[in-house]
This record gives sequence, C-alpha cells and structure tokens, in this order.
Amino acid sequence: MLRRGDAGPEVVELQQRLRQVWLYQGDLNGRYGHRVEEAVRHYQWSRGINEELGVYGPLTRSRLESETGGP
Repeated sequence: MLRRGDAGPEVVELQQRLRQVWLYQGDLNGRYGHRVEEAVRHYQWSRGINEELGVYGPLTRSRLESETGGP
C-alpha cells in the first residue's frame, strides 16, 4: 500500500503506470506527492474502485496493473 509521503522505486513504477493511462504527467521522481495522489484518486473514481481515495491499495494496484504494461 502506498500513500502520500511514501517514496522509492515502487512509487516510480506507479508514476509510470499512471502516465500510461494519461493521468500523470509529472516527474518520475519516486515521491508520492499531491499530484500522484490526485492521479490515483481520479483513477479510482473513474473505475468505480471502492478503496480509500488517493491511496494505492491492493484493489487499485491490481486493476491498474491489468490495464498497463510493466515499467
């Protein structure tokens, strides 16, 4: 599970996947900041995912990974 304030290679992968679905155009800096949180929130809302909005949890991850290729 990833959320605002987290950092590292898993966040870079998330940023790359969000970029593939045109929801994130920021830097691939590995920081889960406001822009990443908003992109995750928009993704969840648009797919009807009922997890904590803005948090990259297991359901959101599974769905996003099924829609995108690896980094």
